[in-house]
Amino acid sequence: MTYLAKPKLHHPSLTCNALGFTRRDYEGTVSTLCAGCGHDSISAAIIQACWEMDIAPHRVAKLSGIGCSSKTPTYFLGQSHGFNTVHGRMPSVLTGANLANRELIYLGVSGDGDSASIGIGQFVHAIRRAVNMTYIVENNGVYGLTKGQFSATADQGSVSKKGVANNDSPLDLVSMALQLGATYVARSFSGDKHQLVPLIKGALAHRGAAFLDVISPCVAFNNHPGSTKSYQYVREHNEAMNRMDVILPRAEIAVEYGEGELLEVAQHDGTVLRLRKLEQDYDPRDRIHAMNLLQQRHALGEVVTGLLYVDPDADDLHGHINTIAGPLNGLDASMLSPGEAVLARINATLR
Repeated sequence: MTYLAKPKLHHPSLTCNALGFTRRDYEGTVSTLCAGCGHDSISAAIIQACWEMDIAPHRVAKLSGIGCSSKTPTYFLGQSHGFNTVHGRMPSVLTGANLANRELIYLGVSGDGDSASIGIGQFVHAIRRAVNMTYIVENNGVYGLTKGQFSATADQGSVSKKGVANNDSPLDLVSMALQLGATYVARSFSGDKHQLVPLIKGALAHRGAAFLDVISPCVAFNNHPGSTKSYQYVREHNEAMNRMDVILPRAEIAVEYGEGELLEVAQHDGTVLRLRKLEQDYDPRDRIHAMNLLQQRHALGEVVTGLLYVDPDADDLHGHINTIAGPLNGLDASMLSPGEAVLARINATLR
């Protein structure tokens, strides 16, 4: 795959943050995702959040799995550490990296297929272990790289590109994160930058497992199945020498609405997403109330957005297992091999 590098020259009038970096310094390569993809809006929100927080890019470790969502770390924080794992294994690799060097800021990017299907077990254990990370799921309800099949988060009764209805009950990763003990839980919409950027900033500043579920529309699989101009119809009636697709550009879906308001957002395929923003006086410190609210609004066909839960006194995995203050990869030989006397004391505790 070819990635296009952006010009390194910056206009001298660009605003700098406290570190002397412009917003451009937090970007990556040119995106190869479909025009109008919600994932690109999430990348832009991450760039904005890190720039506003004056985070040095080299202090961030970004990890991902497989899928459209897991390509996005290439498009932001080009000067940070990065690792693209195999399908669904991002959480365990991130956990190992975090234990080795606790001084980095860990950002895990995944998708509804990567985390809710093949990686569901990895998601569960990373959250319950309180790994100090920001875990973002770019949730579009389909497998975008394999022609738009339903993912595990697709709503029951939703219709695919081929007109097939989904009969399975969906997994709600936000409810699961609350049950598993995540200490910062939020949901947002990729087109709501005013809400998404502060939520990402809060997650990056939080100690412990911070989970963000971001609804991110897929623009590639909204052509009507009955159309003779659809991709599927042409393939069925054409003896092609090879397979090619042309994805027409779509406009980004952007929204603005106030606290407590319900907004119906029309998607590119004609469906409607009903977003309910939390009230200004909502108390995010009550985990049980957050779980009940999610179920109540889901029964009304609404997707609740905002900071659903936060534990201001949360600890993380290092606190639970009492690791040393410095990074493990910086230990010298005297610390790694302290001698027979120390080994004897450790063995004595195991008898």
